[in-house]
Amino acid sequence: MNRALFAAGAALMYCLSGTAMASYADDRAAIENLSNRYMVAVDAGDMDTVMSTWADDGVLEWVGGTERGKEAIRKAMSGFSERLHGNIPAGATSRPRTRHMILNHVIDVKGNTAKTIAYWFAITNNTPQKDVQLVYFGHYEDELVKRRGRWYFKVRKVFNESMPNRALFYPGLGEKDPRKE
Repeated sequence: MNRALFAAGAALMYCLSGTAMASYADDRAAIENLSNRYMVAVDAGDMDTVMSTWADDGVLEWVGGTERGKEAIRKAMSGFSERLHGNIPAGATSRPRTRHMILNHVIDVKGNTAKTIAYWFAITNNTPQKDVQLVYFGHYEDELVKRRGRWYFKVRKVFNESMPNRALFYPGLGEKDPRKE
């Protein structure tokens, strides 16, 4: 009897741990896809998809300032997309392009909230010499929320480390935190 009870308990623990692992893996995949969908949509100038990644009460902190709420984010991001793409038709095959890449996601999921840090960089072929160049780079610090089974950006802090006062703060190196200046 004890052996059967032990086996049943072990099987239950295995199932529960497998469910927890599957849940984290599913959440992580969904969060990475959210970040990737955002980046691809920004590059395509697809504001509807960009906005589908945001919670209604989202906050964007970036080089343009702080935008609160989906409508303020849409307005600010629309201007950014227009500056990025100009008047070149989105379907043109030989147009200058900027591509944002995101990598090295560190994701901490706690129930229906998550915090992430990820590196990003952008490349372009819109240079006088027409070759590919690094434009800028930085990192994101995100707070996400899961609503109705989907993940959304609640707070996205964009650090452009190639611009003054937007650099990554390395504590312990005697630097002042530029986020507090």
